[in-house]
Amino acid sequence: MIRRSLREWEKIAYGEDDATIAEADAARLVEASRRSSFAGRGGEGVLEHRRTHLRARGVVGVISVPGCQLEILPKIEAMEEADVADETLRRRLVHMLAVARDIRIDAQDAASLDWQRDTLLEILIRLFCRKMLEAVRQGIPRRYIAHEDDLPALRGSLDVTRQFSTLAAQPQRLACRYDELSADIALNQVMKAAISHLARLSTSADNQRCLRELSFTYADVTPVPPSALRWDRVVLDRTSGRWRELLSLARLLLGERYQMTSAGHSDGHALLFEMNTLFEEYIARLLQRALAGTAFRATTQGGHRDCLYEDGTGRFRTRPDILIRDGNGIAMVVDMKWKRMTPRIDDPKQGVSQSDVYQLMAYSRIYECDRVMLLYPHHHGLPTELICRPYDIALPAGTDRLIVSTIDVSASHSSVAGALASLVSRFLPQTNVTAI
Repeated sequence: MIRRSLREWEKIAYGEDDATIAEADAARLVEASRRSSFAGRGGEGVLEHRRTHLRARGVVGVISVPGCQLEILPKIEAMEEADVADETLRRRLVHMLAVARDIRIDAQDAASLDWQRDTLLEILIRLFCRKMLEAVRQGIPRRYIAHEDDLPALRGSLDVTRQFSTLAAQPQRLACRYDELSADIALNQVMKAAISHLARLSTSADNQRCLRELSFTYADVTPVPPSALRWDRVVLDRTSGRWRELLSLARLLLGERYQMTSAGHSDGHALLFEMNTLFEEYIARLLQRALAGTAFRATTQGGHRDCLYEDGTGRFRTRPDILIRDGNGIAMVVDMKWKRMTPRIDDPKQGVSQSDVYQLMAYSRIYECDRVMLLYPHHHGLPTELICRPYDIALPAGTDRLIVSTIDVSASHSSVAGALASLVSRFLPQTNVTAI
């Protein structure tokens, strides 16, 4: 298996050595990537297919075809970290995914993952297998399922209506209604689908062996293709709460929202994540933790106010990344951008686009909010201190502020949450901040 890794927005040339990729393999990888929902209208939303090279875009993950696998890693750099190893980037990406999806990775889990040799796909499969083995040792969930059947002996209760109508001429059969404890429930069907799907994708011998062991546990569960899974019927209660993390991992690996897994044709598959959306979810989750217990709360499911109105009908609906609410009002709008700011010495605007500024100014007006923020990832090309620069909106000494800031996503989750709390509280009404 030929494996190549590159960073988002970087190129890999065609060739036959370890630093390049064969042109025929590149063409097959591009074809697999075009089946992704991130491919866009021109088909180059994931990979740009050029005459001398492939170029990755802002989508990360793994694209695989028979005999060749291409891993695209995000540029998640710490301050003053000019050169970072691939295994460090994998670790940081997986931890971002874990925060966004409420998946716990403890020290034991982290130590069991081969960050240096495995690709992102194999690392996620290994994490899934480890958590699955731990869960099934305590038994898989079962529920009582209602059955109606015609039996030679009474079981449960008698369905009198059916007995004296449908079975009136068959007195040797009894119309029974009964409940049976069964493992063939929606949650187990999801887990079986994930195990079967990952068994087709994994190339690691250890992962394959573990997935085979798990498949025996689910032998009596009805196989359901991923596209037909009934997620709405999955119920987690106090007896099956330990499966919550596994359900999140299954959603992640089978496909949901910012991430897409496409089996496509038999000659390729892709496990891809859009970094801008992942960055939004990661920051939103940590900001919600940071503001817990204060007068403020961060929400991602809100807004949806219209920009324009035509005869009373709203047009051009908005959807801010994060609204920070204070009671019934909105104290701040935060918009995340997975873009690399430039040093101030190179550009006084530091690469902040005019369209992004206009967007935040519109949010300030539409949501009647005097504080709006653009948040970018910090990187080694910037000063060592995080950027936090307020601008007056519209007037030189106006009361409305647009804050341009950065956050170091390479730091620990608690450090990022603390930095977000400090950053936000600096510009929120101080009289209302109680315990950020």
